[in-house]
Amino acid sequence: MRELGSTQPTAVELEILRILWEMEPCPVRDIHARLSEAKGTNYSTTVKMLSVMLNKGLVTRNEKATPHLYRAAITRHKAAKKFLGELVEKVYDGSVMSLVLQALSSGKVSKDEIDEVRKLLDEMEGKQ
Repeated sequence: MRELGSTQPTAVELEILRILWEMEPCPVRDIHARLSEAKGTNYSTTVKMLSVMLNKGLVTRNEKATPHLYRAAITRHKAAKKFLGELVEKVYDGSVMSLVLQALSSGKVSKDEIDEVRKLLDEMEGKQ
């Protein structure tokens, strides 16, 4: 369950962030078009979600532009790093290795991804 006052995005807020990472800056109508296509969301719901996200600091709004333009307030990379850090702490008791082993043992890893992990491990070993 999400804590009250949390800045963590909900599933719909994360979908909006994905849209903004791909298309920003973006007016409400463009965000709504993509969100409606994926989720069948009403326009008023999209506007309300953006308002909540603005209050949470997840998006910024350029009010000088007409129509107002929205941007993600955090990059995809920073969001992923933050969420993964929280996941590691909350689910895996701080063990990154447990998370990696769980992800790799899921059976959804391609040969290319395994090769990429192997290359990253080789690079990390070389730095030590």
